[in-house]
Parts: sequence; C-alpha cells; structure tokens
Amino acid sequence: MTNDRLEAYLTMTRRSALGAIAAATMGSVVLATEPPPRCRLGLVAFNCSIRRKWMQQQDPKFDLFEPLTFLKHCHSVGAGGMQVSLGVLDAARVKSLKEFAAEHSLCIDGIVNPPKDDADLTRFEAEIRTAADVGVQAVRTVVMPGRRYEQFKSLADVREAEAKALRMLELAVPIVTKHRVRLAVENHKDQRIDERLALYKHLSCEFIGATVDTGNSFALLDDPYGAIEALAPYAFTVHFKDQALREYEHGFLLADTPLGQGSFDMPRIAAILKRAKPDIRMMLELITRDPLKVPCLTDRFWATMPTASGHDLARTLRFVREHPAKALQDVDSLSLDKQVALEDANIAASLKFSREELSL
Repeated sequence: MTNDRLEAYLTMTRRSALGAIAAATMGSVVLATEPPPRCRLGLVAFNCSIRRKWMQQQDPKFDLFEPLTFLKHCHSVGAGGMQVSLGVLDAARVKSLKEFAAEHSLCIDGIVNPPKDDADLTRFEAEIRTAADVGVQAVRTVVMPGRRYEQFKSLADVREAEAKALRMLELAVPIVTKHRVRLAVENHKDQRIDERLALYKHLSCEFIGATVDTGNSFALLDDPYGAIEALAPYAFTVHFKDQALREYEHGFLLADTPLGQGSFDMPRIAAILKRAKPDIRMMLELITRDPLKVPCLTDRFWATMPTASGHDLARTLRFVREHPAKALQDVDSLSLDKQVALEDANIAASLKFSREELSL
C-alpha cells in the first residue's frame, strides 16, 4: 500500500471511529473531520483482527499489523500506543517506529512467542533485540496453549504443560536479562493465580513478570478483583478489558464488551493497577466475537482443576447472577462490513470511557 493510500485509510479510520462512539450497538457510522481526543490507553492488535481481514480484502498486500502502520492506526483513533508482534526489524524501520512514537508520546509493547527449545533461541533473541532497540515497555507472551478447560483432559496434562512452560521461561531468562527487556507472561486461562504466582517466584527474575489480563482469571474461578490484586505487583503491562457475563446451562458466558458496559467494576480495577504500578501504560484488549462458554458445571472442566473449591464455584456463579450483562453481542451472524463497523464502535466507545471515566 502506498503512503497516499495509507494516509487515506487512516483518515477514513479516524472518521469511522468518531462516528462509532455513537454506534456502539451497531448503528450507522457518522463521518467527522476532527481527530479524536487522546487517551493513554493503547490497543492490542487482536482488537483489530476484523479490520485487518477487511483491509486485506481491499488490498491483499496491505497488513494492518505491520508495526508502524498499526501504530499510526492506533494514533488515528485516539489510542495512546499499541501492543503488536514486532518480529525482527532493520535499523531504518526501528528508527521510523521510535520517531513516530516519540513525536506523539505513544507507548509500544511487543508480542513474542517464548523459545520452544535450544534451537529456537536464535529466533527469540533476534526478536528481543528488536524489542530492546525499539524501547518497548514490555513484550507480552503466553507459555501454555489454549484455555485450560478446553485444551487439557486431566491435571496431569496441565502439569506436563506447566513443566514445558517453566523450561521455556528458563531459556528466556538470560536473553531478556542481557537485553534488559521485560517479558510479560499473560494469565491466559491457563494457570490459576496461586499456580502463576509460584511460577514467578520460582524464576525470581526481574525481567520476568506479568501481562495482567483483567478478565481471564475469572474463567478459572479466581476472585475477579483478588486475582488482579495478586498479579498487580508483577505487572509489566496490562490487557485492560471489561467482560459481559450471563449464565447458561453448563456454566456461564464470558464476552469482551466495551469498557463500562460489562459486569466488572472498571474504576476499581484501574485503581488496583495504578496503585501497584503508577507509571504503567495499559492496553485495551477487546476481541469482537461471540461470547465464550465457560462450562464450569461439567466434569471436563473440573478434571483439570481439582484444587478449586466449592466456595470458588459459588462465589463465581453468585457474581455472574448479581452482575448479568444487559446485552451480549452476536458477531458471527453479521456480514464482514457490519463486523468491522461493530469492532470499530467497540474500540471507540472503550477509548471514550477510558478517557472520560477513568482518566487513562
């Protein structure tokens, strides 16, 4: 995509995002001419997967997630930075990225896969070196595959995956320490909070910490605010999200939703994180998709979590019943054009709430 076409796209995106604030429930997009006000909350690339797909239908060679392109997109909609896979960038691309971020006071987080084994260390170090050159706040990673209750059939399977995760992080320690890059391991519906804290304490590395996802641990029956309190001291970056909750026959539904429109107390969550890490720059993670099912009333779910208690289950279901979502978004049934409009609307509404209600 040429520079002219990229600038035209960013102008269109800015306009659609402004109109989308009033269209968060799938109304029309109203065009506007002024750029949106700034906020410090950045965007995770996963927020924009539908827009990326839509743009590639227009131009197969265009990739919204190219780092400088995505940073410009985040700036165009009023966000304060980005979290995206940087890969390995040459000196010229690093320079362009750093200069644009500095000019607009934008924060950059990377995304990286951990080293699978010794043979993967060269790839990992090259990506960490790029992250260091760019000057990232942190690089987010995930060390266990999938959602625990979907991926694994037994506690033994979980423990085997945990051992692999520990080995990968042990391989990463000397590299992130050498380059002084903070590797932020997300609570990814994989380990309960006590298990994840034990992992951090075992590694005892100043450059291994947390991507605190403010909604994920609820799916493993952890206390919705206690989990964040426990992770906050380890936070290097944040997946800041609200969640819409509703019961279904096998448990509850868990859906990303615009900030302030879900079941969680977002001012309380923001305060917990800012109290522990006053200077942290948070990243909005809002994946526009159908609600996820958390089948916490099934044998399959409990097969991987025998240490969870009846008290944990009761607290979780009570919270769901006391904080039911007013609405859940139906995404898969929409056309791609309507999906991308909804995705834009969700992001715009969240940035507005963050700026006006949370002072982020």
